[in-house]
Amino acid sequence: MVDLRNRLAAETLGTALLLAIVIGSGIMAERLAGGNAAVALLANTAATVGGLYILIEVFGPISGAHFNPVVSAVMVAQHELPGAALVPYIAAQLVGAVLGAWLAHAMFDMTILQFSAKVRSGPGQWIAETVATAGLLLVILRAPNGRASAMVAAYIGAAYWFTASTSFANPAAAFGRMFSDSFAGIAPGSVPGFVLAHCAGAAIGLMLHRMLEPRLACHGHPNVIESSGENRVD
Repeated sequence: MVDLRNRLAAETLGTALLLAIVIGSGIMAERLAGGNAAVALLANTAATVGGLYILIEVFGPISGAHFNPVVSAVMVAQHELPGAALVPYIAAQLVGAVLGAWLAHAMFDMTILQFSAKVRSGPGQWIAETVATAGLLLVILRAPNGRASAMVAAYIGAAYWFTASTSFANPAAAFGRMFSDSFAGIAPGSVPGFVLAHCAGAAIGLMLHRMLEPRLACHGHPNVIESSGENRVD
């Protein structure tokens, strides 16, 4: 049985490292790309895909490697995470997101405390975030056992490019990225619209999952912990 404190520590650390990867690679990409936004986004995507895969593999057996409040909420709805753990999970994710932004700034000798001025708003951006989040939840819920980490990372990498918003798909990521006035940042005023889109997308993803034919195998997301031959959430 994994202690709740360990699970919260894993969610905090995992989310912090995810944001450090996203923001840090964005800063490095912007500095090296010479003004070429496409090259910068490609580098940011590659780092995020690799980092996300590793983080899910490392922290999945401990906490489920949600790093995302809407993922945790859907796992509660699916009875794969106790309802009492939802608020602590979300708090851990939000704290980790801010710490990850600050860590990225420290590594690049930037001002630690800052706010983004990058406006990301409008119907196209909100639709994109809804689509990105719905797809993410559908991938998580439908992934075969043992393949969620690769499939989630691949999906996010693709969604960086096929969505107008570059696929945040995560309220914690939006929250953390508003504290970074960098390539990966988002203005604080743009965050509420993104979060509402994330919630709508998560609900759509869950609805689509339940509409599809049930699978015989249990869900592939690592929050289902193998123990004594039985699949259970500790």
